[in-house]
Amino acid sequence: MTAALPATMRAVVQHAYGGVEQLALADVPVPRPGAEDALVRVEAAALNPADAFLMQGTPRVLRLSSGLRRPRRPIRGNDLAGTVVAVGERVADLRPGDRVFGESRGSLAELAVSPAAGLAPLPAEVHAEAGAAAVMTGLAALHGLRKARLAAGQTLLVNGASGGIGHMAVQLAAAQGATVTAVCSTRNVGWVRDLGAARVVDYTRGSILELDERFDVVFDNVGNHALRDLLGLVREGGVLLPNSGEPGPDGGPLRRVLRARWLDLVTRHRVVTYYSTANRADLEHLATMLVAGTLRPHLDSVQPLDAAADAMARVLSRHASGKVVVAP
Repeated sequence: MTAALPATMRAVVQHAYGGVEQLALADVPVPRPGAEDALVRVEAAALNPADAFLMQGTPRVLRLSSGLRRPRRPIRGNDLAGTVVAVGERVADLRPGDRVFGESRGSLAELAVSPAAGLAPLPAEVHAEAGAAAVMTGLAALHGLRKARLAAGQTLLVNGASGGIGHMAVQLAAAQGATVTAVCSTRNVGWVRDLGAARVVDYTRGSILELDERFDVVFDNVGNHALRDLLGLVREGGVLLPNSGEPGPDGGPLRRVLRARWLDLVTRHRVVTYYSTANRADLEHLATMLVAGTLRPHLDSVQPLDAAADAMARVLSRHASGKVVVAP
């Protein structure tokens, strides 16, 4: 720990599960970092569908870890970029004044506690909004493509290419030499193509299930088609990578995972699921790409802290292009 901290801060809190009407700006006590934590002054916080699920308490199995009747941690938000203001006694590789990005325990606030292992240096050349926007979605895309063993020269189909994870996956795959076909709506075709996609398919003009091409990897971030139908787009020996928390033809996320594992056993394709968590090495890799310009988070909107409910509503709409960011 270092110099004296303020007693209170502004934060967006919720004390009951539900919609955005449960979110309110309030003055709350400043959290104190634990022995292996850092306290970060938040410059930007990026929202994800996971934040919306936690706000709503759905699927209900999430409440086993987040609180059965009400949120155990009332401040929403995970991803952040900002400046370290204090560290725990066991943290030796961060110090006050360091500019960082990574995960936290409640980033919709002026100050947030983060596990030091889930933070990495944010280069001066990278805006805070871009750093925050690259955390969960950038890591999820990186870890998904790694699990699928995507290699240079292979072909990749990204369904939901204008979403948070999807538009990161397009860039990561293109940077490693894969040929990317991106699927999005008409209004997003231009900027998605600029991310490095070799081909962009407008799903409003026809179903992707009608494509005559087969791919080494199909990365589905939407969940609007049954997994067995998507297998028709995968080359023999290829990989289907489902990654959606929204209910779809195969049910909710848990049923979709179970369905994927069953299909992996009974088909000629690999159907893989994965779990992504923050770690410094992969965050540093993303930071290198951010500096080089090979990874460019697309910002749908940047909202002030007192408009966090509007920002969350934008995420819930499922029409955000890229990332929604809150800048305290």
